[in-house]
Amino acid sequence: MFEPVILLRANDDKDFRTIYTATMPILFRISLRITRNEEAAEDLCHDALIKMGEKDMQFPSVNDAKYWLIRVVKNASLNYAKRKTRERRAYERALKEDRRSVDSGETTLLKQDAVARVQDALDKLPENLRTVLQLKEYGELNYKEIGRVLGITEGNVKVRVFRAREQLSRIIGEDDVYMP
Repeated sequence: MFEPVILLRANDDKDFRTIYTATMPILFRISLRITRNEEAAEDLCHDALIKMGEKDMQFPSVNDAKYWLIRVVKNASLNYAKRKTRERRAYERALKEDRRSVDSGETTLLKQDAVARVQDALDKLPENLRTVLQLKEYGELNYKEIGRVLGITEGNVKVRVFRAREQLSRIIGEDDVYMP
C-alpha cells in the first residue's frame, strides 16, 4: 500500500524551523552574491521565508522548499540589484547635470554691466560689421550661411567677422569687461 505523503507546512513551527535551518545558509549566500550587501541579502531571505508562510506553502521535502525559496530569493535579489543600479545611475546623472550656480549680487551686476557695454559697443560698429557678428555670435550661423544670407562670399564674411571683433575689443577695452 501507499504511505501517506507527509508534507512540510510553512505555517507549522517545527516544519518552518526545519526549512529555515536547512535553507537559510544557501539562500543568504545566493542573495549576498547578487546584491553584494549583507543587510539586503538577509532582508530578502527573510522576506522569502515570510512569503512562504503567508502563502501557507506545503512541500513534500526540504529540497522542494529549498528550490522554491532559491527561485524567490534569486528573483528578489536580481530585482534589488537592478533597482540599486538604476538609482545609482540616476544619482550620478543628477550630480553630473546639476551644475547650477547662484550668482552673488555683485556678479549679477557685473554681468549686466558687461552685457550693456557689449551692446553699446556693437551699436558703434558699422552696419556691415555689426550684422555679420550678430549672425555669427547670436544667430549661430556658420560663415557659408552668413554669406548666403547677406549675398557675399564666405571669405568676405570671415574678414568682416575678424574686423568686427577687432573693433569691438578696441571699443570695449579687453580688461574692462567682466567675463564669467
